[in-house]
Amino acid sequence: MTDFNSDAALEAVRDAARARAAIVEQVGRRIVGQTAVVDEMLVALFARGHCLFVGVPGLAKTLLVSTVAEALDLKFSRIQFTPDLMPSDITGTDILEEDPTTGKRSFRFIRGPVFAQILLADEINRTPPKTQAALLQCMQEGKVTAAGRTWPLDPPFLVFATQNPIEQEGTYPLPEAQLDRFMFQIDVGYPTADEEREIVKRTTGAAEGTLEKILDPERILALQALVRRVPVADHVVEYAVNLARSTRPEDPAAPAYVKEFLSWGAGPRASQYLVLAGKARALLDGRLTVSREDVRALAPAVLTHRVLTNFHAEAERVTAKEVVRRLLEGAATGG
Repeated sequence: MTDFNSDAALEAVRDAARARAAIVEQVGRRIVGQTAVVDEMLVALFARGHCLFVGVPGLAKTLLVSTVAEALDLKFSRIQFTPDLMPSDITGTDILEEDPTTGKRSFRFIRGPVFAQILLADEINRTPPKTQAALLQCMQEGKVTAAGRTWPLDPPFLVFATQNPIEQEGTYPLPEAQLDRFMFQIDVGYPTADEEREIVKRTTGAAEGTLEKILDPERILALQALVRRVPVADHVVEYAVNLARSTRPEDPAAPAYVKEFLSWGAGPRASQYLVLAGKARALLDGRLTVSREDVRALAPAVLTHRVLTNFHAEAERVTAKEVVRRLLEGAATGG
């Protein structure tokens, strides 16, 4: 175990920061802009967290995920979620085979696309909850149970899902249990004018950026383990826990607007993810200590999809994002 008071610990942290810079440089060969999105994605990856990307079509969400998988030398798989997708289309299924020599018949399990290390669940809200639920065990335990048997998934296993926030026809809202499995909800916005001009130049030319392999699964697992050992002060843990608890309308310390606009708040998993994400952010930034600012910077991505607004919020056009923003402003000022 790394002693975080040693020179070896400092070098390990520097190595993590160098790895992050190298990954960002490789991603930048194909993805223009989206710096904050890439940063949050890498924080989640090294904190062993799944991500839900929310953005309109055409913002390179799929390309971003496949590019990161390629740069990290991880097995990549993509599932296009559709209304007729079945759970077995994700996990795999048994097929009946006959031995041509003996004539004996037996079942053989054909592994589904979930047997990867980076799984892209494209437009995850286009499939019914029954099929969405096929990912729950995979995301929580890193295992697949099918046909009465359980298979482990190769680590590091991470799910990066996409969702279109505009088109609602033919979609199925993600159940709260499914949403809670995602460490982050990452909002992917439009590029700036300069970025869009650069995107057009790159995508309409003949050249295509080639990538170098920055890390391998073994080094990624080592860095993920290192994140867990980053020390965190009690006051930072308290800040994270208080943030999560302040989203719960029934909590006595919750602000009045939370009680007015929210029907459900974030659970304990949010507190855990705030601290873990803060550790990963500090490590990838080359720091040995986690600050309240690390937690604060990542709180919108952790909390927004975990709070449920009520009919009062809908009538007043108050969104979950707005409630979280007010909570962070209040936490910064002590209010």
